[in-house]
Amino acid sequence: MAGLCDSLPVFLCKFPAFSDASIRAVRKTVDDGFKGLVRSYVNAIDAMVQPLQWFLNYLERLFVTSPWPVILLILLAIVYFASRNTKIVIGTAASMLVIGMLGLWNDTMVTLAMVTVCTLIAIVIGIPIGIAMARSDRVQGFINPVLDVMQTMPSFVYLIPVVMIFGIGKVPGLIAVVIYAVPPMIRLTNLGIRLVDKEVLEAADAFGSSAWQKLKNVQMPLALPTIMAGINQTIMMSLAMVVVASMVGVGGLGKNVLQAINNQFFTVGFLNGFALVAIAIIFDRTSQAYGRRLQKHSEVIHG
Repeated sequence: MAGLCDSLPVFLCKFPAFSDASIRAVRKTVDDGFKGLVRSYVNAIDAMVQPLQWFLNYLERLFVTSPWPVILLILLAIVYFASRNTKIVIGTAASMLVIGMLGLWNDTMVTLAMVTVCTLIAIVIGIPIGIAMARSDRVQGFINPVLDVMQTMPSFVYLIPVVMIFGIGKVPGLIAVVIYAVPPMIRLTNLGIRLVDKEVLEAADAFGSSAWQKLKNVQMPLALPTIMAGINQTIMMSLAMVVVASMVGVGGLGKNVLQAINNQFFTVGFLNGFALVAIAIIFDRTSQAYGRRLQKHSEVIHG
């Protein structure tokens, strides 16, 4: 190709681009403007995220300082009432006991607190946006490209604006995790509501149901299995992002994995990775079993 380009005009072989000086000037202008904007509203930003900091610290302290048998029994009770499957309960108990015997109990509790808060925030944000998308094709057309960007953007890139705005700490990591994990919640809420049988909606209209009554009593209950799949995916993506978020001050298992990578500690990385995988499997099996129970319930009532 070099020989061919030697005999052709330069503009055919070298793509026309802005000069390095122009790109540097634009980049500096944007970066300085963004930093100036953040400095102007730093107090308002701190006040806005303070409740998240309090909630996360409270939940983390509750998980870490509570007696481990109490936490384990509560976790097993939640798994049982959600799945009604003794095999999943036994697997959960065995996994958590192994995690504790490996000395990773406290770090696992920190990670559980982070994932719990991130999942709750994703649900609070994702379900209303998903409902709005389901009710309007225009809203869906506007939000879908945003979700595409959020899901395809490399996870490390989320840390740059978050750190510039909020600094280093747990809350910036939490926000980065939520941004990464919320798209499945939005998409599957939208999908679940749109998949509700039109005949069921027509029957609700025939009985004089308002839009709110149809949403509350018909669409949301029938869409619940799909919404549960969204919660499942949100939890999985939160766990995946925890390791990346540890770069900005999030503790727990992700921090240990990052240290193991930096210091090439294979055993430490493997054990903490095992703990993350165990938590992911527990959440996955439990939420899937709960979703199947909801599906069967819906089939019995509306089948």
